[in-house]
Amino acid sequence: MTSESEASAERGYRVFLVDDHGVFRSGVRAELSGEPGFLVVGEAGTVAQAVEGILATRPDVVLLDVHMPDGGGVSVLRAVTDRLGGDAPVFLALSVSDAAEDVIATIRAGARGYVTKTIDGHGLADAVRRVAEGDAVFSPRLAGFVLDSFTGKSAVGEPPLDPELDSLTRRELEVLRLLARGYTYREIAEELFISIKTVETHASNVLRKTQQSNRNALTRWAATRHIG
Repeated sequence: MTSESEASAERGYRVFLVDDHGVFRSGVRAELSGEPGFLVVGEAGTVAQAVEGILATRPDVVLLDVHMPDGGGVSVLRAVTDRLGGDAPVFLALSVSDAAEDVIATIRAGARGYVTKTIDGHGLADAVRRVAEGDAVFSPRLAGFVLDSFTGKSAVGEPPLDPELDSLTRRELEVLRLLARGYTYREIAEELFISIKTVETHASNVLRKTQQSNRNALTRWAATRHIG
């Protein structure tokens, strides 16, 4: 019997490239094309193009630049996750920045790993393969930033852990974001392809976990955390 990981390797890993430098994207495409089992299904140089392309191609892994002129990788990640929820691809940050605040912000937004652009082609292919299979991958020393952040030992000025926010499931966070934008329960149900009753259940869980008494209070709570 073929294992799940073996089946993934046989079908290949579908990868989407997001970086505002076309020459760099070409180099990454060439590097991955030289490795067995990889298929680059698309690329983009702006946030809007990235979101559109990812939704259209549904890759397994998105290689995500952190800083771009029209917004960062976190904007792409959040927009795609808002639309696809649990069906969103895995995100692996590939950045020139090794700043702790960039690493922590990107991981907290949902990326599965963070590697710097000093990585070689073989190492990058291995990182893509590993995050696709469920591992978390970091360039040397970057994992320490994340560990320090989640143990409260970080010396950088990233936002502290938010137990109420961190208690939400991915679906509850999706519902929260749409509620904060003023969507009705019916509109949220249509956006997320779930029933209105399910939306009501998620909304009730969100109110309970965030300790807010009503939707207006929840909207204000979300605004203070830049959710929406």
